[in-house]
Amino acid sequence: MLDIQYIRDNPKLVKDKSQQKGYKVDVDKLLQLDQDRKKIQSELQDLRAKRNSHSGSLAGVKPSDQQISIGKQFKEDIAKLEDLLGPVDQQFNELLKTVPNMPLDDVPVGDSEEDNQVVKTVGEIPEFDFKPKNHAQIAEAKGWLDKTRAAKVAGSRFAYLKGDLVLLDWAMNMFALSKLTDQQFIADLVKANNLNISSKPFVAVQPPAVAKTKVFEATGRLNKEEQTYKLEDEDLWLNASAEHVLAPMFLDEIVPIEELPIRLVGYTTAFRREAGTYGKDMEGIFRLHQFNKLEMEGFSDSETGLGEHMLYIAIQESLFTALELPYKLLNKCTADIGGPNARGVDIDVWLPGQGRYRESHTADYMTDFQTRSMKSRYRDEQGNINLLHTNDATVFSQRPLIAIIENYQTKDGDVVIPKVLRPFMGGREKI
Repeated sequence: MLDIQYIRDNPKLVKDKSQQKGYKVDVDKLLQLDQDRKKIQSELQDLRAKRNSHSGSLAGVKPSDQQISIGKQFKEDIAKLEDLLGPVDQQFNELLKTVPNMPLDDVPVGDSEEDNQVVKTVGEIPEFDFKPKNHAQIAEAKGWLDKTRAAKVAGSRFAYLKGDLVLLDWAMNMFALSKLTDQQFIADLVKANNLNISSKPFVAVQPPAVAKTKVFEATGRLNKEEQTYKLEDEDLWLNASAEHVLAPMFLDEIVPIEELPIRLVGYTTAFRREAGTYGKDMEGIFRLHQFNKLEMEGFSDSETGLGEHMLYIAIQESLFTALELPYKLLNKCTADIGGPNARGVDIDVWLPGQGRYRESHTADYMTDFQTRSMKSRYRDEQGNINLLHTNDATVFSQRPLIAIIENYQTKDGDVVIPKVLRPFMGGREKI
């Protein structure tokens, strides 16, 4: 959540930036509750000090009836103030949670994803001497995809992935893991992008697939209505992406600065409701309720947080370049970056089967918005305690798999394997 002191100092800016993000926030009411809360807390602190002083003066002495009466009065007055503080404190915290993170200065102002700015377009759109098929047509013909049987078992928007498609998925992930855990690969990207940050490699993680309500809420990512599944009779929610369970890894912890940056690459099966989707998004594996995802999550100090964000984007671009997939890099606008984000970038990959670019990757920089709620901190070299800054970014999900199938399809219905993935496919050139 946002620092209340920042809101006190910049009420108009917070109103304007929240509105730019599409959030209706009653900043005036929040600040009034803040004043009421501070007043009650001050009175409570004063009363408790007087009570403690009174109790101290009676140490080893038998109290008189008047002294007992004074002590009882202190207790009653304190209880009344505590009862008064409870609802005010609750309203204050609930309203504070509705305030989104403030976008950085280079985030374009916009009302929808249509206002996202194209930073660059990379790669050539493939030309075919036949009408290209979409990934669902190819995968079903090859026996790689079975949604009919999956529907009998689990309902709509689930799928059985089989055979070479599963092998290709794992080859893609193993290729990415081999890069992210290679310090030289990271060092080369840091140097190439003139980043003043560490060349530390990523640590591979398989995290839990579920999180408690309070923990999930602290990340700012719990979307009950549209996205997140809850386990019945349990205080647990299924992750909708690996960063949702990686971000709270250092909940209520203080990390020594020598351990920073902490860079994690986590693999989970993710679950999303994906309410309201239709048309081509329903075909094949483009938008399922269950999918596999490899995700970057990072923790850094405040000085290097933005540099980490740029590194994550550079990693995404490097992997796309290696796969030789055409894509667009987008600087997301205020309305599209999400509540917890200070900055967000999308990569949209070209899908010949749809004849357009579709979102495949995202990279999010949250500053200290998440860690304030999670109380995830670091101790600097002077011994001061500061909030960590967090980043997350897609490595691979099933969208790049779709892009490989469609961009590398042949007239015969086969799929050529990208060169960088062939060592992970036993040297095969196509499937």
